Amino acid sequence: MLKYSFAPAVKPGCSVLVLGSLPGDASLRMAQYYAHPRNAFWKIMGRLCGFSPDLPYEDRLDRLNDAGIALWDVVLSGMRPGSLDSAIRDERPNDVASLLHEYATIKTICCNGGTSYRYLKRYFPVLFGEDGCRVLLLPSTSPAAARFGFDEKFSAYEEALAPLIRRHAV
Repeated sequence: MLKYSFAPAVKPGCSVLVLGSLPGDASLRMAQYYAHPRNAFWKIMGRLCGFSPDLPYEDRLDRLNDAGIALWDVVLSGMRPGSLDSAIRDERPNDVASLLHEYATIKTICCNGGTSYRYLKRYFPVLFGEDGCRVLLLPSTSPAAARFGFDEKFSAYEEALAPLIRRHAV
């Protein structure tokens, strides 16, 4: 089945771009990034940015953007039965380079898992050598990525993002 990513969730002033691969079935059904109930993304981001992961979706996106973090996916479209990243075929990339040009304040890219990182490297290798842009591979927040527990995932995201997050009173 052909699946498509969402539009980027970004506001002027964001300094970090978190890139996933391609939304899973739960996310596509709900039209929300990281909608699977066992995906740790919103729990991690809520703790780091000081908001409840139970806020309405649009409020979570606003809080994330207000903290300086944008969201998108490397893959624009691809064939994939189910939600496993390993099943993505015939993918077409989003224009990550244009997004970075438009939002020049983004200087750090955090890849949410190895698949996102591999696709970014395949389609945008120049980003890996560019001065001023840092690309980080972080553990996938997906429940399918059971190699790391929540605490390990949280620690990796905290180490990468805590110094970059703009703190806002909630």
